Amino acid sequence: MNANRHENSGPSRTQQITLRGPAELADALPFMLGFHPTDSVVLVGLHGERGRFGGRVRLGIPSSPREWASTADHLAECLVEGGARSGARPDGVVVFLCQDPAPGETGRHVMERLRPFSQRLRTACGALDIPVYEVICISDGLYFSYCCPDARCCPPDGTPLALSGTTVTAATAAYAGMQVRGTLRDMEARLKPAGGPEEEEQRAALDAAAASIVPRILEGSEEQGRVNVREETLRLAREILRRFANPKLPKSPKTEKFPETAMSPENRAASKAPKPSVDTANPPGVTIPGRTLVDTSERDAADDALITPEEAATLILGLQDRLTRDRAAEWMEGWEGTAALRLWRVLARRCVTPYQEHAAAPLTLVGWTAWSTGDEPTARVALGLALGADPEYVFAQLLHQACNEGLDPESLRSCLRSERDSRTASEQIAPAPSRRVRMRASHRQGTRSALGRAGRQTGTRDRRAAAGVRPGGPAADRPGNGSPRHGGQRGSRSGR
Repeated sequence: MNANRHENSGPSRTQQITLRGPAELADALPFMLGFHPTDSVVLVGLHGERGRFGGRVRLGIPSSPREWASTADHLAECLVEGGARSGARPDGVVVFLCQDPAPGETGRHVMERLRPFSQRLRTACGALDIPVYEVICISDGLYFSYCCPDARCCPPDGTPLALSGTTVTAATAAYAGMQVRGTLRDMEARLKPAGGPEEEEQRAALDAAAASIVPRILEGSEEQGRVNVREETLRLAREILRRFANPKLPKSPKTEKFPETAMSPENRAASKAPKPSVDTANPPGVTIPGRTLVDTSERDAADDALITPEEAATLILGLQDRLTRDRAAEWMEGWEGTAALRLWRVLARRCVTPYQEHAAAPLTLVGWTAWSTGDEPTARVALGLALGADPEYVFAQLLHQACNEGLDPESLRSCLRSERDSRTASEQIAPAPSRRVRMRASHRQGTRSALGRAGRQTGTRDRRAAAGVRPGGPAADRPGNGSPRHGGQRGSRSGR
């Protein structure tokens, strides 16, 4: 099975419309997922006599046909188990296979190559007493039906997909405020290193930061080591959040190369506008993929220009400490959440070779912040990539499961606010001379573990601690009301 994590979500709560035939099913798929799936197999559960859409699972198509049988069984079981947990076992299934042609291939070649996989999916669902009503292959701007024998509506050479924004589904989605965020490939690209000459500079900065920070954590005393690194990391992160909220050209060689990008009119206007609580790279409703890609690329380039390689390296290494990461995760709402989501994306893109595993921390923070601000598709993609970087990263595992099961992030946000308020109250009550000692004493247990290889928790007690991570607190209404608050408990990348 390939590295992509499966995604499972509960029944949709959005406005209902009636779909008739393979053409409308193919058109509705991006609106069900929130993006155009690429290289994906998607199973959608149907419920009741009218075939109401319910839970759905998505997974990357395995590159080896030898993995197709086990993948089909796994997906069918996930769909049934997810429905059983929500009390709605599916009565039927619709299957989608989405893959772009390889060089020299056509859409029909892809359809024929994946036909055995489609058949295996049908038998796997049938073995669980769930009939498959339709299997659709989408490739090269065409859709093909594996189940419809009528060449008049489903010709062997495929049928072109409807133009974006021209269907009833698109109109209904736009009216309901649903958002399609481009393709899955584009969403993942925003969270991965882009390559280019800047990578060598970032790699050198990461090497230098590791040589400086890791010895301070592992060899220094608690008073001089891990706690000091934690405070420095959070201080720098707060400074950069304010930089995102009020963009100014930083004094660095990187921004001198891209002054127009760093301080574009769009960026200056955005700094004066009210900060939204969700990612607004794409407007609600239907998007134009080409334009969306340009817009997000420009925004990401502007964000990259606001952080130097040295600053990014310091934050990436500092976030490997679990307590530091948990405190940073408190920036989850309002202008703090908007700025933090951009910052975590930048840091994920800066985790160049051989620091790919370090991306698990910023990717998990992307997933948490996106989920907290209502962007579930981005959250699932980011958390899947985090688990691809480190499959044993406990915080990502817990968030991925909670997001896929349709839980409300407000319960976690509430816990985070309570914890932050308690910590703030204790700091205010403590006399000024003793405050610093008291804060450090409260972290003694969390600083014992070595930095080591992150995310390996083997004990039940450790897992309970990770499950109790509380990343958040209410943000100020606007950046000028103060710096982002930090707080939380538990620490170190070795604990996740």
